[in-house]
Amino acid sequence: MIILGLTGSIGMGKSTAAEMFAEANIPVYSADAVVHKLYSGRAAPFIEKAFPGVVEAGTVNREKLTARVLGNDAAMKKLEAIVHPLVNEEEKLFLEENRLKGEKLVLLDIPLLFETGKENRVDKIIVVTAPSHIQRERVLARKDMSEEKLDKILARQLADDKKRQRADYIIDTNVSFEEMRGKILNIIDNIREVSA
Repeated sequence: MIILGLTGSIGMGKSTAAEMFAEANIPVYSADAVVHKLYSGRAAPFIEKAFPGVVEAGTVNREKLTARVLGNDAAMKKLEAIVHPLVNEEEKLFLEENRLKGEKLVLLDIPLLFETGKENRVDKIIVVTAPSHIQRERVLARKDMSEEKLDKILARQLADDKKRQRADYIIDTNVSFEEMRGKILNIIDNIREVSA
């Protein structure tokens, strides 16, 4: 089974790319979706213990948590020590389930693929990219986003040009959905041909 790693900085179009892989019948594991699930499930009590007041009605209030950890390296490390092992467990389950199903190709959608050292767990790396002004425009259009918050998030992420240097495939998302989908289908075909 070939494991693809999909990554890219905030606002680069990674979620859209992951959806297109799923539409092409490639099983997709989303680290972000797993974190969302954990925040309203088994991670919530541990996070509340570490950061009192951030859990409401059994679910982590992401805005409150972000306010506590963003820009605070010690707090971020404490959060990662709670969440990363749980995310890794879910990833292993996903891979095992798909191996048992006989899948030939799966995609791990991991925003911090390089930053967490997970690039060694995948066979091929796909990086989504867009011009920085487009990235900022996309992200600043989000609710509860500010220039300061964006800059703090970007400071934690490997620079886009460094990600592209380490990619096996690059998807420019500053194009039409049709062009983007075509590029993704070409990547899938190419990987299948090479591994046949």
